[in-house]
Amino acid sequence: MTAVVTPGLTFGDWMQATQAGVESALEQFLPASDVIPHKLHAAMRYALLGGGKRVRPLLVMAAGELFEADAAALARAACALEMIHVYSLVHDDMPCMDDDALRRGKPTVHVAYDEATALLVGDALQSQAFTILAEGAAIPPGRQMAMVRLLAQASGSSGMCGGQAIDLDSVGLSLSLQQLEQMHQLKTGALLRAAVILGALAGKDLEPADMASLDAYAKAVGLAFQVVDDVLDATADSATLGKTAGKDAAANKPTYVSILGLEPSKALAEQLRCDAHAALAPFGDKARRLRELADLVVQRKA
Repeated sequence: MTAVVTPGLTFGDWMQATQAGVESALEQFLPASDVIPHKLHAAMRYALLGGGKRVRPLLVMAAGELFEADAAALARAACALEMIHVYSLVHDDMPCMDDDALRRGKPTVHVAYDEATALLVGDALQSQAFTILAEGAAIPPGRQMAMVRLLAQASGSSGMCGGQAIDLDSVGLSLSLQQLEQMHQLKTGALLRAAVILGALAGKDLEPADMASLDAYAKAVGLAFQVVDDVLDATADSATLGKTAGKDAAANKPTYVSILGLEPSKALAEQLRCDAHAALAPFGDKARRLRELADLVVQRKA
């Protein structure tokens, strides 16, 4: 995979080229389905390939472009992060968690295969993510280790898994806006922040000022992503979303829409988009793709 850095490309063309490159790299980083165990490898490929917006890999690539990162290191970081994200979706869809039958417009893994296979798919994708991130990158070992540590922390109990645990424990409860934000900073925001920082670290050791700006951007985008998810869950249909619509309300889950209302939630998403743009001001036009991705996150329809 090569990094798509042509400044003359429109955002749409850049995004399509980057998504295609990520898809190709993911295919190469996965075991083939004719490798034993056949069923597990086929199910891993079913879960990971041929679907999704690839927002997290796009953030990795955009941040890497900002710091002129090595293309091979970026590809590994982007694919590792997407594997972690998809593993979380596979487990989240299982009956013991959100119990959903539709993901990315097709039957979820436990429906297409079985629950035990879905559990193993998530476990195997998580392991594969750290394997590819730890191998083959043309960056200093110390920085590579920092990237592995960052992804591990963002995935675990102080990141995504912790947010999932709080989410499951919050069904039917009344959360304050601050509590809801804390939950989503972990559940959704931790991996989105990791995407931005991983892409940057693939290029250089970060100065404190750079890290502060990227952190502020990632926090705004991470919260905006969840706010928009809540809005779409309340307003879009399943065919548009590629997953079951209206599940949050049906499960009595606290959301931005249930706490703030629909229109204030839309206004909050727009404010967060502006905050993301403001955080990138020190980087000037070099952060163009990151700005465009903030726009995509807030203005998406699915």
